[in-house]
Amino acid sequence: MAEIKQVAVIGAGVMGASIAAHIANSGTPVLLLDIVPEGAKNRNAVAEGAVAKMLKTDPAPFMNKRAANLITCGNIEDDMGKLADCDWIVEAVIERLDIKQNLYHKIDEVRKAGSVVSSNTSTIPLATLIEGMPASFASDFIITHFFNPPRYMRLLELVSSGETNDGVVDMVAAFADEKLGKTCVVCHDKPGFIANRLGVYWIQAAMVEAIDAKLTVEEADSVIGRPFGIPKTGVFGLMDLVGLDLMPHVQSSMAGALPKSDPFHAIYRESELVSKLIADGYTGRKGKGGFYRLNRENGGKVKESVNLQTGEFAKSEKARLESVKAAGKDPRILMQSPDKGGKYGRAVMAKTLAYAAFIAEEAANSIVDVDEAMKLGYNWKTGPFELIGDIGVDALIAMLKEDGIDVPPLLERAAGKSFYKVEDGTLHYLAFDGSYQAITRPEGVLLLEDIKRKSDRILGNRSASLWDIGDGAVCLEFHTKMNALDADVMAIVKSAIRTVKKQYKALVIYNEGSNFSAGANLGLALFAANIAVWPEIENLVETGQMTYKALKYAPFPVVAAPSGLALGGGCEIVLHSDAVQAHGETYIGLVEPGVGLVPAWGGCKEMIRRWAENPKFPKGPMAASAKAFEIISVATVAKSAYEAKESLFLRPDDGITMNRNRLLFDAKKRALAMVDGYQPPEEMVYRLPGESARVGFEMAVDGFYRLGKATDYDRVVAGELATVLAGGNTDVTTELSEDDMLELERDSFMRLARNPGTLARIETMLLTGKPLRN
Repeated sequence: MAEIKQVAVIGAGVMGASIAAHIANSGTPVLLLDIVPEGAKNRNAVAEGAVAKMLKTDPAPFMNKRAANLITCGNIEDDMGKLADCDWIVEAVIERLDIKQNLYHKIDEVRKAGSVVSSNTSTIPLATLIEGMPASFASDFIITHFFNPPRYMRLLELVSSGETNDGVVDMVAAFADEKLGKTCVVCHDKPGFIANRLGVYWIQAAMVEAIDAKLTVEEADSVIGRPFGIPKTGVFGLMDLVGLDLMPHVQSSMAGALPKSDPFHAIYRESELVSKLIADGYTGRKGKGGFYRLNRENGGKVKESVNLQTGEFAKSEKARLESVKAAGKDPRILMQSPDKGGKYGRAVMAKTLAYAAFIAEEAANSIVDVDEAMKLGYNWKTGPFELIGDIGVDALIAMLKEDGIDVPPLLERAAGKSFYKVEDGTLHYLAFDGSYQAITRPEGVLLLEDIKRKSDRILGNRSASLWDIGDGAVCLEFHTKMNALDADVMAIVKSAIRTVKKQYKALVIYNEGSNFSAGANLGLALFAANIAVWPEIENLVETGQMTYKALKYAPFPVVAAPSGLALGGGCEIVLHSDAVQAHGETYIGLVEPGVGLVPAWGGCKEMIRRWAENPKFPKGPMAASAKAFEIISVATVAKSAYEAKESLFLRPDDGITMNRNRLLFDAKKRALAMVDGYQPPEEMVYRLPGESARVGFEMAVDGFYRLGKATDYDRVVAGELATVLAGGNTDVTTELSEDDMLELERDSFMRLARNPGTLARIETMLLTGKPLRN
């Protein structure tokens, strides 16, 4: 199979530029082209402006600002000849067929033989795009439908035609999978493909039913949320996030493209309310607000929501529906509830799930593809067919019949069955022909969820488990809320060390939650502090220190495989691992100062060690401590695995995996490669500057305080951090052991834990999720 080594993106709008940025994130050179603005002195102004804007955008399209250097900007008048060097050319221009086809003819004149050309269209069928184009062009052409923002949304829909050459889809899919971290779903050439076909129907149904039922937007979002495994934004919050101004265009395009027999037409109607909101500048979060807004009058920040009947804004009120409370995470209970929330949830989701069954055979190769599309394109925790399984196929059919909704043939054929079942430890799905087919993973994909179906855990408790992942490697999994770390986690870590030492070769620390670990369980810490059981708190700190140290010096390789948040204690367990294989979307940092504490499970000593051992960093007792203070004092969080290397949360030779589904396989492979000849690291002896450094660090914080960038309590926390990183009362002639450093961490932590300022910070973080600036 040919490899993709250089890519071009034509169209430097928000989507095209962001696609180019993410391709650059993979380390692949990108050519970004757009038009020459009329009368412009800089003929590349559009593309260059797009890159400059992305460098300031938050959330960032780039994983590391240096990735921008891989983008070469140009224009479609002067630089089309450069397409000859590109293996894949992505068209991301305006959704007008004449403009696209005119561009395709120009591309075809200069591209090299065998290069792939694709469109990021979401509305124009492939057959229409290639109509009238040469056969040689059509054979290399596909649709690659990215979801916005391309860096963060893992779905990539691929559409080919009967004229597409063998290997074209496979080549792009392999690159998108391994280099861009995408799950590629092959779709049929039908309007909206899979995710938007179903997603637009779902949004339209939710909006229409909410207006008809006279619900508030808060009530609607509480129903179409947690009970169905849908993000807490619900539907109206999602429209605010995506942009209200996009919805009328997408919905009207869908209505125009679908045959009149399609159930979409039964729920489609233009919304006067949405039109008015857009006209008044309420286009969503990118504008003044949307269905929700922040009223900043009189210096305040009052969250308001629009009345779906009158269009007037009023203070947002939390929804209180008995059906939502009773259902919890059970969609069937909610859909059978008699109150307005239950009736609304049933009206929306029964129709939506029926529509999923209606379109599945037309739009997709399997129900698995439909589920993946909605999970990765719309962030549903469970796909529509998985949801049907939770509700019950027969129960849903009964609801549809009772409500007078046609039961799709696929659903009728599934009566008395389930869409998924486990057989001999392997997950199977119901194919369109009525048979059950095993779900097979691509080579290089290893999932803990599959291992759990086939085996029992080696050991575990309510907070953590140890799993055999084959070939002498085991996996340590956290499974608390946010994977927060508590005494039970520490107990399993200690047991895991003993078990691996006796029976296995290597340990991987990994889980398949949204976050690797958000750090120590602050709720337990606050409870203990409020009843003044200080010995228990100190014991937990010391237990964590000794556990992490034992992990660091275990007689076998330990590889951490973080993804999502790895904060505080979660970061510290990464710092104590022999190696790291991180998902590209790892957000890591020692954030303890934000809650009024200092890292005390070895984070301070490990950061000093990493900077002291960095061959490119200045030597001497002051430099490493100063760098560690700079990073920790402001609770620095690296916003990607690439950024994490800049702060040495990750080492230069630590690995990065772009596809989340490949992370465990890569981490296991790395751990086993370290087994032969493995020797644990030697303990470090610290020579730190002592009092002079502490004073210097505090003076730096005082400077920020005078500028209004640090608060009174920031100075208190920074003072304790300075004491630890300076080595306490030491001087450069005195050697400090790791245990000495751990004692300094522990003492400072306990002094802060007793301070009301710290308790206020912890309580505010738990209540609001935001740091208190006291």
